[in-house]
Amino acid sequence: MLVETKRDAGMTPGKDKYVQLLDSPGGQWERPLFGLSNEQLATVMGTFGQPAYRSRQLSDALYRHWHSDLDHISTLPKDLRRGLIEAGYRMGIPSISETFRSTDGTERYLIACGDGQTVETVWMPEGDGGEKGDGSEAAEDEENYHRATICVSSQIGCAVNCRFCLTARLGLQRNLTSGEIAGQVVSVLKRHQVRVDRDRINLVFMGMGEPFLNYDALMDAVRLLVGEVGIAESRMTVSTSGIVPGIERFAAEAVRPKLAISLNASNNLVREQIMPVTHKWSIDAVMQAVRRMPLRFKEKVSFEYVLLGGVNDKPEHAAEVASLLRRANIPAKVNLIVWNPGPGVDFHMPRPEDVEQFQRRLLQGGIPAFIRRPRGRDIYAACGQLKRTGSTVS
Repeated sequence: MLVETKRDAGMTPGKDKYVQLLDSPGGQWERPLFGLSNEQLATVMGTFGQPAYRSRQLSDALYRHWHSDLDHISTLPKDLRRGLIEAGYRMGIPSISETFRSTDGTERYLIACGDGQTVETVWMPEGDGGEKGDGSEAAEDEENYHRATICVSSQIGCAVNCRFCLTARLGLQRNLTSGEIAGQVVSVLKRHQVRVDRDRINLVFMGMGEPFLNYDALMDAVRLLVGEVGIAESRMTVSTSGIVPGIERFAAEAVRPKLAISLNASNNLVREQIMPVTHKWSIDAVMQAVRRMPLRFKEKVSFEYVLLGGVNDKPEHAAEVASLLRRANIPAKVNLIVWNPGPGVDFHMPRPEDVEQFQRRLLQGGIPAFIRRPRGRDIYAACGQLKRTGSTVS
């Protein structure tokens, strides 16, 4: 494992509705531009008496060319750049403060946020097979299984408190802004020199946090990534633990990524023990919300199922899952995830033969089922392992 370190100075959050204001050491306000929509950028340009096309130039510099310094935007007049800087504006693309490289090529990043905290993002150069069978354009292209996937966080920490997840041990620190969510993606794309117009990339909002408990910022980030960065929503998947109001809002979105449900149990009794959110929204309530969501042609809803040895990995559990999804009568597939261990989490991995048997029972029950490849276990980058760990794990 190789660790690269670059520390950013801490900053404290401010109050502006449209931009996150930060106190600089000199006492002036710093205003990050990354994360603002075209309309908001036009408002900024308007305060400087600039025509509307200047906001398009600024947007291109932010979201297409990924400039990190206002002085480098040659399309903007020098006096405008100087005025923006003097007013405290900065580009504001989040920076990677630490990088951890796995033996399998996966990279885990601690990405600096505006208040000195960090959030985790993962680069999987060959994906993990999560796209298989979901009926999307991404899954239909067999070569896509070897294309890169970025796992994106929506919060620092998480409040859902799934018992098998390391992130739960952090609790919820705070929500991320739309700029911090989309900025993770751009920071990683920039690091790997990805050409969005030519290289295929998949995004999975399955990192730290529950996306639907930070719904507005999540969807603002999605719209930025689709409309400005140029990544199709068909290449994005949002995973939820089953926040029913979020699923209902998501179903009505005009621009919508694919949906994944973290199921992880075949009945409420087991699920309540490992996912306390079930006390508020039962499996039946989640299924009813999913059934009301209009799906695109050939689209399937993914159900993520973390296999915990001796807890939810028995043949009878597989039979219950198959029956549950048949009753739901929705286009669906199951991604099986072998639990990834972490310190202080009192579960164990299932036996390989139990994983294979579980998959067979689902297939025999008429449910497409795929085993996701674990990526980056040795650097705590795999599913459920994100806890902002450094070179050592505590």
